[in-house]
Amino acid sequence: MEWQQLEYFQALAKHQNFTKAADELALTQSALSRSIAKLEEELGVPLFDRKVRGVKLNRYGEILLPHVNRALQEITMAKQEISDLDDPYHGSISLAFIHTLGSSFVPDLIGEFREQYPGIQFQLTQDSTRKIMNLLEVGEIDLGFCTPNEQMRQKYIEMVPAIDEELFLIVPKKHRLAERKEVELREIADEPFVLYKQESGIREVIVNLCQEAGFTPNVSFEGVGDATIAGFVGANFGVALIPYIPGLDLEKISLLSVSKPRCRRQIQMVWRSDRYMSPAVSNFKRFIELGRKST
Repeated sequence: MEWQQLEYFQALAKHQNFTKAADELALTQSALSRSIAKLEEELGVPLFDRKVRGVKLNRYGEILLPHVNRALQEITMAKQEISDLDDPYHGSISLAFIHTLGSSFVPDLIGEFREQYPGIQFQLTQDSTRKIMNLLEVGEIDLGFCTPNEQMRQKYIEMVPAIDEELFLIVPKKHRLAERKEVELREIADEPFVLYKQESGIREVIVNLCQEAGFTPNVSFEGVGDATIAGFVGANFGVALIPYIPGLDLEKISLLSVSKPRCRRQIQMVWRSDRYMSPAVSNFKRFIELGRKST
């Protein structure tokens, strides 16, 4: 059984058509047919049911396919690892982060890192915690910065704290608390609340803080981005808890510290422990763990 035979089998299983699979593999249909026939001969069973307009995996082929997928993935990872060993100062990092971090934290972080590793490129995605975790689970990103959530309980997910930031209460400029510098969260228990949508990891943090203060937030509007939340507070839709955002427009809202309970949220750097991590990704991960100091 040869490497190419497995690649050819995988392609035919995907397309279920000799013409399309042969085009993808850049070889003739007859060559593909001979390779599949040889593989079936070696295994002693047919892998496809032949149809008028193509083929379909039979039960033997369905058993073989997941094993072939894993084998090819392992070989690809091994080839990549060997290649990366030649030059650990180059490569690409696929990084996803929540919306809050896009204004300054991630740009500043990458800028500092690339002063030491100018040859490393970044592929960036900005999204909600839930979507970031979904991307991590399917292997589309190397690292993520997001709020703790239940998806992080998977045994193959590892994490370290990256940021611990304060959450502030924001109220409209004409609100009864607008002139205060500090409040207790229970003081807004009866107020309408502008809250992040379910897919935002910060929502669970805020709801838990409100419950700790003795109430469940009365939601008047749900949004995704921090600027959207602040905008609706400024339009008198209610109050909200948000992290501090550089450049936040304070013309229509007031920013207040919360003395009780302690309103903070932690941002985790997450990755999969069961996937290969290139030297470029390892360097960046170490850079974060050591407080932006490369080893």
